Amino acid sequence: MSRGWRRGLYAITDCGLIPDERLPAAVEAAIRGGAVLIQFRDKRSPSPARTALARSVLQVCRTAGVPLIVNDDLDLAAEIEADGIHLGRDDVRPAEARARLGSQALLGASCYDRYANAERALEAGVDYVAFGRFFPSRTKPGAVPADPALLRQAAGLGLPVVAIGGITPENGRTLIDAGADLLAVVHGVFGQPDVGAAAAAYARLFDK
Repeated sequence: MSRGWRRGLYAITDCGLIPDERLPAAVEAAIRGGAVLIQFRDKRSPSPARTALARSVLQVCRTAGVPLIVNDDLDLAAEIEADGIHLGRDDVRPAEARARLGSQALLGASCYDRYANAERALEAGVDYVAFGRFFPSRTKPGAVPADPALLRQAAGLGLPVVAIGGITPENGRTLIDAGADLLAVVHGVFGQPDVGAAAAAYARLFDK
């Protein structure tokens, strides 16, 4: 793991799980529980309120010393000066994101169930690759299943490898053993009554 990356929980927000006014506190709780990376994922249309919410989450992350990644939205990432952006197959190209956000920005790419996608992402200059879904997912129930063998294969790329999709404290260790450096979780953290305790349950998987 390079550039000061830490292995652990990658907690992803969802505007459908927590009211806006509670989200900054929930992110703070996730970080206290052990999240080492936060992603602001909000698929609603751009608005001043959404931008303000993203800024509030960024402030929480900056205070805690944890990077904030914005999902998909390059304009939002640039406006709030987030630490980076996560890109899917239909988003802007990594080169465009790098030019807009700068050389220090953290760029992630969804590679779904294909190792070839990760090879192309590496060539495009991303900083981490993500595979999944590995288990049935509430966030993306129609996503194509991925084979855990991809995680071990991707270790040869020299980038942090993220696993996503239906990950729980009960099944997450199998993905770490298969080669995942980070476990990306949405509902398993922000859909739980005690966000901090939920995050801690994932963080402990990396202590074993």
